[in-house]
Order: sequence, then C-alpha cells, then structure tokens
Amino acid sequence: MDVGCGNNSPYRTKLIRPDCHYTGIDIGDYNQTQPNAADRYVLTTPENFASEIGQFSKQFDAVISAHNLEHCDHRQATLEAMLQAIKPGGKIYLAFPCEASTAFPKRQGTLNYYDDPTHQLMPPDFDEVMVTLRERGFSFIYTSRRYRPLPFRILGLLLEPLSWFQKKVFKGTWEYYGFESIIWARRNN
Repeated sequence: MDVGCGNNSPYRTKLIRPDCHYTGIDIGDYNQTQPNAADRYVLTTPENFASEIGQFSKQFDAVISAHNLEHCDHRQATLEAMLQAIKPGGKIYLAFPCEASTAFPKRQGTLNYYDDPTHQLMPPDFDEVMVTLRERGFSFIYTSRRYRPLPFRILGLLLEPLSWFQKKVFKGTWEYYGFESIIWARRNN
C-alpha cells in the first residue's frame, strides 16, 4: 500500500516490481501523468483518509508513506491505520520532514518546513512516531532523524552556493541539510 501515492508512484512502482499487488490511496490525483498501473487506486477526502486506510486491516506486506504524514489532518489516526494495515512480518517505510527543518533556509522546492503551505502544524515528532511503532509491536530496521547519505550530502555541499543564490532546492540539498527523517520498521509476528 502506498499512502499518498501521487507523482506517478503507481506507474513507477509497477515498472520496478510488476509482480506486486499495488494499492494506492490519496486525497487527490496529484501529478499522475503516466498510465495508472495500480491494482487498486483509492481517492478519498482528508476527513476520511485515516478511516479509508483503516479498512485494510492486516492486508499488506508493505506500506509506504513518503512525505504524507506532514500533510494529514489526523496524523496520529493515519499512522495508526497504516500500522494496522500491515501483516505480521510486514514492513513500513516512513519519510517526513525532520523537526529541525522549521529553522532551515527558505527555498523553492521546500527546504524549510513552512515553504509548503499544505504542511500541517509542526513536522511529525520523530520520537513520538518511534514510540507508537514500538508500542504497536514493530522493530526497527533502519532509522535516521536527519537522513544525510554521504554521496548526496557532498553533492549538496558542492551545489549549496547555487542553491543559496537561486533560493531553490537542488539534488543533494535535502541531504546536505538532513531534511528527511526516515523510519523503516517490521511488524513482529
């Protein structure tokens, strides 16, 4: 299940893994310029987002939520619904802006959390998300409060003068600053 599946995610995922059963859920048809390859594609309202996800109890081997939580009206309910949708032994991948991003420079393409007017309140609290996962019986495969892989961080460092001058995010800018929090976890059996 891909939660917040805009930007041609169904098409790209099925291109890489045509054998997977792909269910995408979102509140709008965002940037879907390629053919929709989803096996199931659910569009709902922000008010019903968490409850729609909640209808898929223990049905998925994997749930992907890449930059979705920060947009949710009911963030905790959405997280809980995603966790309930995962089968025992299944995995979840979460990516969201780090808490420190509220103090990052403003850039086109979103570097400061508040650059995106659709972001709700504050960034998700990394520690609270970790506690929720642990309390719901998940163990951690990988976590990073501020994801900064070295090759992209170096690229970001090299491009930072241009990014600063143009006030625009370039490849490597997020990694240079550590914009993303990432959690990859497995539901215990």
